Amino acid sequence: MTDETPDDGPMQAQAQPDEAGVASRRRVLMLGAVTAGAVVSIRPALAQTAGSVMTCEIPVPDLGRAGQFIDAEGNVVPSGTKGAFPPVARPFKGEEVKRALRGVQLPGTTYESSRAYVNYIRRLQRGQGGFTCFASLQMPRG
Repeated sequence: MTDETPDDGPMQAQAQPDEAGVASRRRVLMLGAVTAGAVVSIRPALAQTAGSVMTCEIPVPDLGRAGQFIDAEGNVVPSGTKGAFPPVARPFKGEEVKRALRGVQLPGTTYESSRAYVNYIRRLQRGQGGFTCFASLQMPRG
């Protein structure tokens, strides 16, 4: 006895790849639709985040040490310390700090005080006022 296959055996073999192709195309289309939806919802959020990073504020020094001075290395020192710089009148905006990190002088400062304030900002740690803003400036933008 021999095993006989029905005459439509080769047809089934041909139909299976087509069905698999249709199924995989459906998956690709579904993934594309899901991805497109994610891009549409993420892009405005990223744009909003980028905008808020540029307008966030960094007080120098933070409110917990208001009134104290900043020395050339960026350390907070008692007010009146010789060679140290007084606290700034207003917090710096994220955009101003981002430019200062690239070498531009902070607004309303001298060259030396700007360097001291940037050194202070670079030393910010979690929990200090302005840290979150400074950390966001470090994030790469796409």
